[in-house]
Amino acid sequence: MALAVTTSAAPKTCQPFNLDVMVFSPEAGFKFELSIDRSCSPTLDPIWKLIFDLYKKNDSGDFDQIVHVAFTANAPEEQAGLQSMAANGVSNAAADVVVTKVYPAAKALDGVAAPTDEAKATLHKAMSEAAVTSLDV
Repeated sequence: MALAVTTSAAPKTCQPFNLDVMVFSPEAGFKFELSIDRSCSPTLDPIWKLIFDLYKKNDSGDFDQIVHVAFTANAPEEQAGLQSMAANGVSNAAADVVVTKVYPAAKALDGVAAPTDEAKATLHKAMSEAAVTSLDV
């Protein structure tokens, strides 16, 4: 008796989303928002990003956005960290990294029209650390 088996893989899916995970005021006159963004490649692979937006209070008491950072997680541990952050929230350790490393690096760019490669690298390293620190829960 002959046996023929045919299998088909389930279609690949990817659902994009944006999730605000933290709003914090590190000092008077400043606040930041941290969010996780998952978009999809043309081949439906997830693209994970950690978004950091820094705001400064203006003379009228409103907040103006002064720095926007979109960090794309390329390393597997960065992607896993952002997945963990989206599912479990920001860990205390990751929040500490955001407040003590990401915020100062972003604030240093306030009013800087053309950030240096060194300033960008410092910010990139801090964002990467925030992502992977979420795995150390």
